[in-house]
Amino acid sequence: MRTPAEAAATDRQKSPREFAGTHVHFIGIGGSGMSGAAALLLGLGADVSGSDLVPFEGMGALVNRGARVGIGHREQQLDTNVDFVVISAAIPESNPELMAARTLGVRVVKYAELLGVLMRGCTKGVAIAGTHGKTTTTAICAHLYRGAGLDPSFLVGAYSAQLGGSSGLGKGPHFIVEACEFDRSFLHLAPESAAILNIEPDHLDCYRDLDEIVGAFARFAHNVDPNGLLVCNAGDHRTRAAAAESMACVQTFGFTEGADWHAVNLGREHGCYSFEVRFSGQVLISTRLSIPGLYNVANALAAIALAYHAGADPGCIERALPTFSGVSRRLSLRGEGHGVTIVDDYAHHPTEIRVTIEAARYRYRPRRTWAIFQPHQHARTRHLMEDFSDSFGEADEIIVPDVYAAREASDVPETPPESAIPDADGTPCSEELVSRICQRGGRARYMPGLSAVAEHLVRHVTEGDLVLTMGAGDVWKVADELVERICESNRA
Repeated sequence: MRTPAEAAATDRQKSPREFAGTHVHFIGIGGSGMSGAAALLLGLGADVSGSDLVPFEGMGALVNRGARVGIGHREQQLDTNVDFVVISAAIPESNPELMAARTLGVRVVKYAELLGVLMRGCTKGVAIAGTHGKTTTTAICAHLYRGAGLDPSFLVGAYSAQLGGSSGLGKGPHFIVEACEFDRSFLHLAPESAAILNIEPDHLDCYRDLDEIVGAFARFAHNVDPNGLLVCNAGDHRTRAAAAESMACVQTFGFTEGADWHAVNLGREHGCYSFEVRFSGQVLISTRLSIPGLYNVANALAAIALAYHAGADPGCIERALPTFSGVSRRLSLRGEGHGVTIVDDYAHHPTEIRVTIEAARYRYRPRRTWAIFQPHQHARTRHLMEDFSDSFGEADEIIVPDVYAAREASDVPETPPESAIPDADGTPCSEELVSRICQRGGRARYMPGLSAVAEHLVRHVTEGDLVLTMGAGDVWKVADELVERICESNRA
């Protein structure tokens, strides 16, 4: 079997236009990556259909462009003339549409495999890997490449109003994508240039341990074109170890002396940073960010390095970066009313929670911070329980609802919610997390349902409070309800 790098070498001239006239069906089309890929294929002339359990953001735009989208998963939604089926990571073999595709002998590919096919059809693939920051960094790259006139194609794992959605089809040679390590998905990619932002324990439901995770990143690094570029985090010894397996040119970025791409002379205003960028010891640009958080300076450095490698003029980078406005569910301000600020974020890993709370506090300087964290997956919560327990030190009030059921139970209604799966002592995961936070001196409470959480907040938040909803599930519904009941009433 060919490796991704070997496939890229032989298939480089294979055009994505091969999708023109083909019928592609997406099972789980509502995911940001899946819906973005569907939009790309529509732009390439494919006949696109798909299904998901519930309506989703961007569904109307896909339908308006000609996609046929069904709600719910039923065998009848799979046309017999479909050429191939794309499935998300959340789709089990018991899915009726997937079972129908298997019976018909239709080719079935995972989303990650589709990305590999699309990237092999491009001259210069760009892949952003790492435990945290992939979505924002991918979006920054797309924004900088556009600002420099490179007109890239891209696929981001979240909606970006600024970019016109979660994907875009450009006329330039670059295809910029997130490279996700779950299920070793990123090993389907063979980019010309890439970044490894950081490596931490995660997805321990499909990796044995941290060493195995680092090994997978090392294989990803090895797949980068030997004539290309790999940028890695200078301050993370795991990323450096993984990058050492690459045959490409390796450059480092970060805040440490000796990094090839070095941020210096940092200033902060309302949580957002200004800084100079030194490349190989020389000041290349002086710029700033309009999104908060020191971690986003690191993300920006990686994007700047990749854009510069792609041929972007430093002046264009300097002017474009401050205009980047972020992506959906990354410290997104949802509303303000009666002196209460409501912000939503995708944070679902201990490190993400910690830096997100810190960035939000610097940004809004609240009297009191409410952290509403919905754990994502029982396995992740169990494996990282101690780290989760230590992540809420900057929050004044913490509420933890039930674990969001994902992947294992998303398509099997009879399966009990993951929150009902107990730890070894019989305690459900969310309750155990609350107990451990309280043992560390935090003010935390367990409230199973999101409606109850919203009701509690409506009764107890006061002027000067910040409500920060966090998680990869549907905890954003709490933010939406608060906006409706607090912020909208303020304007009434």
